[in-house]
Amino acid sequence: MNTLNTADECGCGCTNESDMSSVPSAASATASAKPEQQAEEFARPSWDDYFMKIAHACTERVTCRRRKVGAVLVKDKRILATGYNGVPIGVEHCLDRGCLREQLGIPSGQQHELCRGLHAEQNALIQAARYGICIDGSTVYCTAQPCVLCAKMLINSGVTEIVYDVAYPDELALEMLNEAGVTLRCLS
Repeated sequence: MNTLNTADECGCGCTNESDMSSVPSAASATASAKPEQQAEEFARPSWDDYFMKIAHACTERVTCRRRKVGAVLVKDKRILATGYNGVPIGVEHCLDRGCLREQLGIPSGQQHELCRGLHAEQNALIQAARYGICIDGSTVYCTAQPCVLCAKMLINSGVTEIVYDVAYPDELALEMLNEAGVTLRCLS
């Protein structure tokens, strides 16, 4: 069994006990800080902000040339699955091949089926299904409001709340989510 000598116990690299006495403890450093400094130092994001930051982090993996969207499925403050928009596994990325929608001149929000990629929400749902994770009663955090295709999938998968950052002009999606009783909240 290894034992630490006195110099190693504090972790500061000092060589003797007299050196250690000059090193302020974490408790004394915190006690001497002003209360407003302590609050800033230890400020924690709300759950909404925390999960939305993770959804934004998911966008770093996006392979779509037109839009960066991330999604996080959450239940009981636990992450169930994540997703970002991009092509299926084993298919050449649009970043490398080019965008079919751009090549065909398809405007945003139209003809979703003419795309090689999947939306972030779809990929999060697929990941949960693939690994046998029940998402009934969950919340999805999305960097953008879901389109009608994603809205229909989220409704049928049992997602009860959608929290998003950026609005997306899809009236049918909003109508269907409202009719199905799915709570929709914008953080921006």
